[in-house]
Amino acid sequence: MAEPYQLFWGTPITCHSFNKDRSMVAVSPNSKDVHIYKKSPAGFTLAHVLSEHDQLVTSIDWAPESNKIVTCGQDRNAYVWTFDGKQWKPQLVMLRINRAATFVRWSPREDKFAVATGSKLIAIGYFAEENDWYATKHIKKHIRSTVTSLDWHPDNIVLAVGCADMKARVMSAYIKGVDQKASNPVWGDKLPFGHLCGEFGLENGGWVHSVAFSPSGNVLAWTGHDGNVCLAYGPNSPVYTITTTNLPLLTAVFTSEESIVAAGHDCVPYLFNQHGGGAWTLAGKIDKGVAKAQTGNTARDLFTSMDSRGQSARNDTELNSVHQNTITSIRVLERQGAQVRSVSTTAVDGKLVIWRL
Repeated sequence: MAEPYQLFWGTPITCHSFNKDRSMVAVSPNSKDVHIYKKSPAGFTLAHVLSEHDQLVTSIDWAPESNKIVTCGQDRNAYVWTFDGKQWKPQLVMLRINRAATFVRWSPREDKFAVATGSKLIAIGYFAEENDWYATKHIKKHIRSTVTSLDWHPDNIVLAVGCADMKARVMSAYIKGVDQKASNPVWGDKLPFGHLCGEFGLENGGWVHSVAFSPSGNVLAWTGHDGNVCLAYGPNSPVYTITTTNLPLLTAVFTSEESIVAAGHDCVPYLFNQHGGGAWTLAGKIDKGVAKAQTGNTARDLFTSMDSRGQSARNDTELNSVHQNTITSIRVLERQGAQVRSVSTTAVDGKLVIWRL
């Protein structure tokens, strides 16, 4: 079941993130501003506009417990936004990069965040109490191109990294003084900062668009520009590929240990399932579409239209799907235990859609 909301007309939505109770959503309308909308019975209404970035905002993440928003953009900056009861106040993060920031995510415990960049590095941000600001440490080793996507392991230390060098990596983001223990039964016992836990890729796989950990953190999935979904079950695991004929999938999330939802240039979200611990397969589209009513054109009407206008009378450019353009982001919206009950998507068509799974 889909709940579509047309937030913008003729303006793409670059990224989005909901707050904890899903009453508000922060979106980037493909600009340097962040718009915060409040949900009401009539839909979504604009409540706040966050204006601090100088160029396009590329990613947003809203921490559910601390209620802080982190944003990053092409101006090479990141900001942490705190609500004082009346307005949102920004605090600059010292990224120390010379290329655009491309992606940002809070860690599960919300005591640090990771910023992907075009500078061939990842900036791990944390609050330095002695200086009263957000400082960063850089992960540089092993990264050979722009970092396009990130996802945190549930242990708050291990980080999944997707890059334009056609590799998906798992790396340690351990921060001394912030994290208590740096070990993981699957990805390694010793995890110093920047340690490479695993590196995966296919020779003809294309650059990586999205990475995601399963709810347990034992499985890594990523999507590439080849339109396929790949999985790895640990640092020494072979790469398992779910082959599709789809256009590239730009974003993906696990909805359980045995299911993944991914979306992209096909304008519909797809569901991938694992059956009984065996092979992964494409189960189908979540968006089933709506059968369009026939116009009743006769063969004579069709011939007349083609003769006079050089085109069919049924010249319909509307897609048989909820989204009418590329889906840019998909986020987990509601969980029940380890099972995801709903996800949200935004797209180039300016729509926000909530999908009940």
